[in-house]
Amino acid sequence: MADPLATALTRRLGCRLPVIQTAMGWIATPELVAASSNAGAFGFLAGAVMKPAELGEAIARLKDMTPHNFGVNFHSFQPGAQEIVELILVNADRVRAVSFGRGPDAKMIGAFRDKGILCIPTVGAVKHAEKMVQLGCEMVTVQGGEGGGHTGSVPTTVLLPQVLDAVDVPVVAAGGFGDGRGLAAALAYGACGIAMGTRFLMTAESPVPAAPKAAYVRAGTGDIAVSTKVDGIPQRMILNPLLRRIEGSGKPAMWLRAIEAGLEMKRQTGMSWGQVLGTARAMTSHGEMPLAQAMMAAAAPMMIQRAVVEGDAEHGLMATGVVAGRLTDLPSCADLLQSIETEARARIAALCAGN
Repeated sequence: MADPLATALTRRLGCRLPVIQTAMGWIATPELVAASSNAGAFGFLAGAVMKPAELGEAIARLKDMTPHNFGVNFHSFQPGAQEIVELILVNADRVRAVSFGRGPDAKMIGAFRDKGILCIPTVGAVKHAEKMVQLGCEMVTVQGGEGGGHTGSVPTTVLLPQVLDAVDVPVVAAGGFGDGRGLAAALAYGACGIAMGTRFLMTAESPVPAAPKAAYVRAGTGDIAVSTKVDGIPQRMILNPLLRRIEGSGKPAMWLRAIEAGLEMKRQTGMSWGQVLGTARAMTSHGEMPLAQAMMAAAAPMMIQRAVVEGDAEHGLMATGVVAGRLTDLPSCADLLQSIETEARARIAALCAGN
């Protein structure tokens, strides 16, 4: 009998289990990618929040930390994007895949494919999956509304079969997964595997400091909410003191929150107030959001860093999938992947036996 956990994902990416560790900004470091890859998953490095020199150093370190291939996440609109693409191509001996949201055109996707690098975009709508396949992507990750950070409204259980019916390439399921039962369910739908962010954030090897990690462990499903007030786009986060203040802000209070966000941006970047306002005004050039909201949006990455890098769980923002509401531990990546494999095999065997 064929191994049910040997799928197009494991064959194409060379990993032992059909599980992807996603490229969470400031969290998917070489240490976490190495730990997840060494445990049997396929890890993605968070290149989208790195400058080219930083990414080059991270790739070099990661090569020394694991014998396994890995992926790199990037955005085509980030500073130094062309240098980052060239860096990925130069390291095609170990970089097996790239991931992105809004990203490359058909020419760039073709350049990756010519080097044997698989393009695996993350999409949240059927039309986006179809577009990515038309551009030449050979696999897609579908994130349902349960996912962390920026998210859509369609649940994984609805979006996943829609995309599976619409495209002819292997599909990875994301949004709400955290254990072997979820892997078995995704495979039953027809997916080639699952991608997990929050579950890997909540591991021993995750670089998130102790205080925010404890907040993730404590959070129940009622402590997690989707906000549109941070950067104007629906984003799921833990309801901590900062997010509660942002959510409770009317127009006058929104300006106070925007000034606080601008101060955080100044603190972390060394920008002047003029530069902060210039960055915000650039985001309002098409009239899509008011200045106060634009200041919040421009400073949002700094507010996330304050929590997951600096460890301030009260005055920073913590993106999360709703799955965090049922996760209560911080296992090692090795223990996590072992439990996922054991549970998935048990559920599949039980189904085959009619139990």
